[in-house]
Amino acid sequence: MIGIDNFLVFSITALIFIMSPGIDTIFILNKSISQGKRAGIFSTIGTNSGVLLHTLFAALGLSLIVAQSALAFSVVKYAGALYLLFLGISALRSRDKKLDFDKKEPVKESDWKNFRTGFMTNILNPKVALFFLSFFPQFIKKEYIESPIPFIILGCTCALLGMVWFLTLTFFSALFSQRLKNNPGFNQYLNKASGMVYFGMGIKVAITEK
Repeated sequence: MIGIDNFLVFSITALIFIMSPGIDTIFILNKSISQGKRAGIFSTIGTNSGVLLHTLFAALGLSLIVAQSALAFSVVKYAGALYLLFLGISALRSRDKKLDFDKKEPVKESDWKNFRTGFMTNILNPKVALFFLSFFPQFIKKEYIESPIPFIILGCTCALLGMVWFLTLTFFSALFSQRLKNNPGFNQYLNKASGMVYFGMGIKVAITEK
């Protein structure tokens, strides 16, 4: 493959990284369990669209700015942390809403909102940019290190692997959530739990160091 060494090794290593518990995994599980399969699918598409944008940034050398500039890194980091804290506050505030016990379906967000939230959660995580810059070059031939093509190929591979893995999580999580729809108190509890999860994710991003 153009400019790439050990593509199979890269794919296996990338898949292990993607499958390891992290912000994206928690986010997709939360969406799938609380709102069902459709929400998980659009959140997955949004998250991996963020991966593709990170790929473009890496190919153009923009991620290097984030890696080398303390100011740029801090701006992205705190923007991501604030966004996650905002999601947490929104989830916790929903506890004040009266639940309609005649309805078995939880209140669901729009497909666009789920996509957008997944996209923003990923793109505002500076760790992704640093991962691309530190991991990708190990599988790029020296004579192609300044070419955007290998970065694009590797980034698209990560996005494809991410789609497969997170969609798998989505379908299994959605099946699990079906059993809980008849429990009206579960939705209220899940809103509180989701809020705390987002708060934890926001704090984790805020204390991230290079």
